[in-house]
Amino acid sequence: MEIALESTVFTHGFDYPHNIEIAMRLEQVARDNGCQPRTIGIINGEPKIGLSENEINDLANHENVLKAGVRELPYVIGKKLWASTTVSATMRLAALHSIKAFATGGIGGVHHGKWDVSQDIMELSRTRIIVVSAGPKSILDLAITSEMLETFGVLTVGYKTDQMPAFYSRNSGIKILPVDTVDEIENIFQSMDSLGMRSGLLVFNPIPEEYEIPDIIVKGWVDKAEQDLWKNHISGKQVTPYLLRKLAEYSDGRTIRSNKMLLENNVLLGCEILKAMSKHEE
Repeated sequence: MEIALESTVFTHGFDYPHNIEIAMRLEQVARDNGCQPRTIGIINGEPKIGLSENEINDLANHENVLKAGVRELPYVIGKKLWASTTVSATMRLAALHSIKAFATGGIGGVHHGKWDVSQDIMELSRTRIIVVSAGPKSILDLAITSEMLETFGVLTVGYKTDQMPAFYSRNSGIKILPVDTVDEIENIFQSMDSLGMRSGLLVFNPIPEEYEIPDIIVKGWVDKAEQDLWKNHISGKQVTPYLLRKLAEYSDGRTIRSNKMLLENNVLLGCEILKAMSKHEE
């Protein structure tokens, strides 16, 4: 049972040495729960479906690592560049290699203010894989992100919740369809096949209660971070990494601790889903 993991988590989501530690930890959590981790990245233009420990270190420390969504994949492959893969690119490469589940932290979506929409939403609408996430990143406009997911026909369910989680917070107040067991998730995924649906299944898995940060506190940090963003004229693919670094700064590292734990929690659920799928295939 193979589970996909993205490389942007450790190239752009965490600073050294947290990035290497979390990459190794997530792979170990997968192994401890009966799964083979496949951390995906691109080295010298070659997509790697399962980076070695040395390759993870090299990618994390390389000076010119691009952050590649699915749109940029032909560019980085054609020019033989180094790149980490975002949710959208990881989905595409994992699905091409018949990997059925992918565990990540937060999905991209619609940013506040200037029109900025992640490729993740479009890729979820057209790539056949289960994506386990703790919700849209807290720096996003959650209501519009939810509406965009619905508009693009992305089936979104909440594991043991009927509210969309907001990454660091368990509840956003936005209603979603609940599921109670991994068997239900597996049944829904199979039902999508029988209906000819080629989109992904997005499973929102709330952060464990003990690591939750109340939404009102996160919003205060986000407001400050966004002010810094506009002052420094940050745009494009640098927006999310910049905002995450500022949140870590304003929270005195609290967001880093929560981020690590929600990632582990998502890998655990991803492995449980794969076990259910494997059982039904026997």
